[in-house]
Amino acid sequence: MTTPDTAAHPTPDRRFLATLWHALGGDPAALDRVTFIGAGSLPAVYPVTDLAVASVAAAGLALAGLTGAGLTGAGLTGADAVVADRRLASAWFGYALRPLGWELPPVWDAVAGDYRAADGSIRLHTNAPHHRAAALSVLSVPAERAAVARAVAAWPATELETAVVAAGGCAAAMRDAAAWAAHPQGRAVAAAPLLSLDEAGQGTGQGGGAWRPNPARPLAGIRVLDLTRVLAGPTATRFLAGCGAQVLRIDPPDWEEPALAPDMTLGKRCARLNLRAADDLATLRRLLAGADVLVHGYRPDALARLGLDADSRRALNPGLVDICLDAYGWTGPWAGRRGFDSLVQMSCGIAEAGMRLLDRDRPRDRPTPLPVQALDHATGYILAAMALRGLARRRETGRGMVGRTSLAATARLLMEGGAGRLDAPPLAPETDADFNPVVEQTTWGPARRLRPPVAVAGAPLAWDRPASPLGSASAAWE
Repeated sequence: MTTPDTAAHPTPDRRFLATLWHALGGDPAALDRVTFIGAGSLPAVYPVTDLAVASVAAAGLALAGLTGAGLTGAGLTGADAVVADRRLASAWFGYALRPLGWELPPVWDAVAGDYRAADGSIRLHTNAPHHRAAALSVLSVPAERAAVARAVAAWPATELETAVVAAGGCAAAMRDAAAWAAHPQGRAVAAAPLLSLDEAGQGTGQGGGAWRPNPARPLAGIRVLDLTRVLAGPTATRFLAGCGAQVLRIDPPDWEEPALAPDMTLGKRCARLNLRAADDLATLRRLLAGADVLVHGYRPDALARLGLDADSRRALNPGLVDICLDAYGWTGPWAGRRGFDSLVQMSCGIAEAGMRLLDRDRPRDRPTPLPVQALDHATGYILAAMALRGLARRRETGRGMVGRTSLAATARLLMEGGAGRLDAPPLAPETDADFNPVVEQTTWGPARRLRPPVAVAGAPLAWDRPASPLGSASAAWE
């Protein structure tokens, strides 16, 4: 994933940014117009803070290119056209909301977590009821952590992983980096690009060629259909909402994210559709036909079963900027496998490296993940950058775009970045200056929100709506 441009940017944050910008097809000269501020790092075996600030800078650089006349002309001037803050970027990779007088529920289901198997460790991801049911059915136990632990201990880790996935659940055995490099899926990820972003279709559908961004609110007039959940996709669409886009998130009737919705629904309208019902599926097709950008994390076969494979989406909306995410990559035996950040960290060797190299007050045979879900958040900003680059390209050519990336690709990028700064100064504690001065009045109660982690000259990020519950809006464009 390295490029010749990285030689001029020796620090990890600059190397990450150069790699991302090259993958996005950006002009290398634009890299000199990015300024990084702040000091300190999150303690991790890989350079998480450098990846955080680089990914938000890449999204900012893509926004800057959209608002100006391009990065090689008069659109951007000066070295501080994009300013990314490593402290704030690191904080946004955690939780950007601070409730005032109320509390968030726990993030994890009582069964979710790491367990000792007969020959190693495995992680069960059971936050979704159907994923929990799948794991419990394989183990033949009730939803009690002690009973789950006893049952898991009798299984070889990779056999249990295979069984849970086959049952429709989510699990990952802990592997080290060498085992992942030798694994067929690890080899597939290593051979694939970090991302792809290509022209598609014959021309714009509704209005793509006529739209022009207003630098003060760059994505005003742009409709973003959000078919994503935990956590990378919602990060991407939250950023696009901050750029002024109308973001409509669609969830199933029974889906909830009580610990994440207050942080991730900022700036969005959230509706529900039952896509097994003909009327609701027809509504989704109408929404898709009217969208400028689609961001989705559905497995490819899931959309195909609904009659919405890539060709069908393009036929509905020739000018669509179609941004696709999956967990383990788009080629190889695990292409389309269900997965989340914590599972990919287990699969690719990150959790094993943390266990082995970090001096932690915990058993040395227990997985040690990154201090934040860095794969999710970094991938989210990469997705946002892809959408912005896709809109810029559509404006030039009148053609739609299709982009793909994965959590596993981001993991590869992070791991290729070298060792983390284990002895670097920590990030300074947050202060009042780190927060927006206006209290956000969410549905759950008042809260303070961190200031944006990146600033683009002439195009301030701002969110027009407070966070709101899933399913609180109608499934229609305003």
